[in-house]
This record gives sequence, C-alpha cells and structure tokens, in this order.
Amino acid sequence: MSVERTVRLAFSAVSRDAGTHTNLSAVRSDGPVLWVAGDETATLERLVADAPADPREYGRQTSFRLADLVELPGDDADEEADIEGLARTGPFLWAVGSHSLRRRRIKDRHDGDKALRRLARVTGQANRQLLVRLPLAQVDGLPTPVRELDADGARHCAAVFGTHGPDLRDLLADDEHLGPFLPIPGKDNGLDVEGVAVVGDRVYLGLRGPVLRGWAVVLELRPETDPGDPRRLVLRPFDDDGRPYRKHVLRLDGLGVRDLCPQGEDLLVLAGPTMDLDGPVRVYRWHGAARAETAQVVRGEQLTREVELPYGDGDDHAEGIGLLGTDGALLVVYDSPAPARLDDAGGVLADVVRLPAR
Repeated sequence: MSVERTVRLAFSAVSRDAGTHTNLSAVRSDGPVLWVAGDETATLERLVADAPADPREYGRQTSFRLADLVELPGDDADEEADIEGLARTGPFLWAVGSHSLRRRRIKDRHDGDKALRRLARVTGQANRQLLVRLPLAQVDGLPTPVRELDADGARHCAAVFGTHGPDLRDLLADDEHLGPFLPIPGKDNGLDVEGVAVVGDRVYLGLRGPVLRGWAVVLELRPETDPGDPRRLVLRPFDDDGRPYRKHVLRLDGLGVRDLCPQGEDLLVLAGPTMDLDGPVRVYRWHGAARAETAQVVRGEQLTREVELPYGDGDDHAEGIGLLGTDGALLVVYDSPAPARLDDAGGVLADVVRLPAR
C-alpha cells in the first residue's frame, strides 16, 4: 500500500480545544463538503473543500449540535455521543453512537489499589445509545442539517432511534451471540458499534466487538419513521425470523469492523483490532452486500482484501473511510494522529489511498 497523497483538514480553535481533530472517528464525503465526527463530543462537523473536483484541503468548519436537531437519550445534551459512523444517502445524513460501555483507564500517576479500583469501574453513557437520521437542506449552497425538510413530495423530520422505547442494547439483550457481551466494555471485546452504511432502506452497523472466534459481526436494520411520531425511528422486523435486526458474520482474519462505506452494491469494510492494539489495519470488500436477502456467512470469494493501511506505535489508528469522487480514491482519517500529521495552525492530515480496479 502506498499513500497517494494527503488532504489537510482544518479545524476551529473551539474544536481543537475539544480535541475533535485528534479524536476523529467517522468521515463521509458529500459533494463540496466533508462530514466528520469526533468520538468525545455530541456534535457533527462540516468541512468545505478548497476545490471540489480535486480537494487538497477542507476547512471553513461548522459544528452542529445533535441536541439542536433531535432529542438525545441522556439528561446532559452535551454529554459525548461517541459518534463512530456517518452515512449519506438521499436527503439524509445518518450518525450512530458506539452503544458501548467503557472501563476507566489507569493513568501514569495511578498505582496500587487506586489503579485497580479504576480498572474495575465500568460505566455507560446514555447518549451513546442512538441512531440518528438528519434531513439535509441546501443553505447558501451547502448541505446543512435541519429539523424539518420538504423534499420529494414529503415532509422529513430529524429522527432518532434509541431515545424513546427500547434501544439497540435492549433488543440484543437476549441474542444468543451478542447478548453475553453487553456487560463488557467495548475495548474489552464487548459490544462496540464503529461504522454505519446505508443502501436504500438497509442500514448496516459494523461491530468492532465482539469478534466471535475470529468472526466479525455486521448488523442489518430496516429503520422507518414511526407513524405516530415523525421524530422517532422504529425498526421493521425481518420476514425470516421476525427479529428487528439481521446478523451477518465476516471472516476478517480475526479483526473487528472499524468503519463501513458503500460502493455500488458492495460494502467496503475498514477492519482493525478489537482490543487496545495498533494493527494490522485493512480494507476489505464485501461483494454484493446490498443484495443479501438472508443472514450471510461472508468469506471466500465474497470477501476480498483490498488495501493494507498504515498504523503507528500508539498512534495513527485508522477510524473512518470515505470515497472521494468515483475514481476509487479512498479518504482515511485517524484517531490519535501521529505528531507529523498535525500542524500549528489547527490542521490534521488525512490519507488518500487508491483502491484496486474492479
């Protein structure tokens, strides 16, 4: 793998203070703009390309608070939502939280019993338990999230799954594969949603964990607007077993899913370690994913390794992928970027790599 070039992402002082530029977890290209998210805020960020046909820099950042658009599950509207995936289709931008629990870290100043007590503490955050669908309006020539939009002869509202009624963790509580992993923190191979892709009415959620004896899991959902509340999403049951989700398992050489990105009827799968390790990091292609009508065991010719991505020693963790244009250029953003990716003016470098010709 060789990096074809880099693209500079420029962030405001407010976002730099919040650490967004060093905690990037999701990316999606959308014509002249780039949508990104950090995993320690409850906002989405819009960056504008310097040259839409061949961008070398994205800047002019605008932040959008999720709480200004939808009702969040948590009592604190600014509590982090741990957004781990973005998707763009039709008039909508989608975002998904990790749905994970977290274990306290042992820091350098902690020793003995205090360190062990921190390591024993597992907590959750309500705002992580959401799937959001936001309508986009054109405002001053740029796609902009709004609470309501009239488009295609219909009225679309910003809507969320997970705020009222059961959330995804509730639905998975009795699942024979995933239920036992719900009490486990995400970074310990517990439930951890880290990618979303939308194709038609299909919403795919990629799980970093759990990885089950080397098999990664992708959930397929069919969200639709609640007939009784246009600001709420409900899940349509699948015909084969009546469940509101369908499970697919992928043979990713023991890695978990870090992001998903549709390309035609295929899904590009960013894969990396589920535990606190640096690498390996790869992009796979799940061929014909959007044609699947039953639960899939994805291996062999259905799943090809496309690209090996770089990773550092304690840094440069690839967390998001997105297509740039239609010529097979893939943009990669990194959590915990290496110092060489950062500049004093608030910029961070993303990589552009080339996918093999299909």
